[in-house]
Amino acid sequence: MLTITIVILLLTCVISFTAFSNEKITGDLIFYPTAITNRNQWYRFITCGFIHADIMHLAFNMYTFYLFGNMVETAMGEIFGNSGKALYVILYIAALVVCLLPTYFQHKDDYHYRSLGASGAVSAVIFVGIFLYPTMGMGIFPIPFNIPAFIFGPLYLIISAYLAKKGHGNINHSAHIWGALFGIVFLIITSQFMSEFRPLEHFITEVSAYLR
Repeated sequence: MLTITIVILLLTCVISFTAFSNEKITGDLIFYPTAITNRNQWYRFITCGFIHADIMHLAFNMYTFYLFGNMVETAMGEIFGNSGKALYVILYIAALVVCLLPTYFQHKDDYHYRSLGASGAVSAVIFVGIFLYPTMGMGIFPIPFNIPAFIFGPLYLIISAYLAKKGHGNINHSAHIWGALFGIVFLIITSQFMSEFRPLEHFITEVSAYLR
C-alpha cells in the first residue's frame, strides 16, 4: 500500500540522490539564510528537507521516518478520521519550517551558514509517536537496551540541547529540538479542536499505568 509516509520517503530519496551528483540542485534547495533574507527565497525552509549531506545521512533519517511515520500516519487517521492524512502532511511540512525558524534568526546574515536534511520534521513525527505510544521500547546510543519512549524523549532533548550548546559538527541539533516540540504542540492543538482525543491525558494515563 502506497502510504503518505512512503510517498514522502521516495520523493526525498529521489531528490537527495539526484542532488548528490548535482551541486546546482543542492545549492538551489539548501537552507541558506542569507538567500532568504536578501532574495526572499522562503521555499528553502521546505526544500532543504528533501536533500541530504550523504547516503548515511539520508539512510538514517529515512529509516527512522519509515519506522515512526507509518505508525503515526495510521494513528492520526484513527484520531482525525478523513482529516488524518491531510493533517499528517501538514505536520511534516510545517515542522520543516518551524524547526528552522530559530536557526534562521540566528544566521540570517551569516553568508557561510547552510543546512540541509529532514531531521527536524522526522523529530516531529517521532515525538508525536512518543506521545501516542509512551511505553513502547526505544533505543538510544550508547545504552545497550531499549527504554520506554517517555524516558527516551527527555533524554533525546537533553542530549540535543547539550550538543547544540557545544556547537561542534555539522548537525543542526536545534532543529531536532524545535521539531520535536512542534510535533507535540501540533498534536495537542489539533486534537483539542478536531477530535475527542486528548493526547496529554492519554500520555499521563499510559505512563502512570506503566509505573504502577
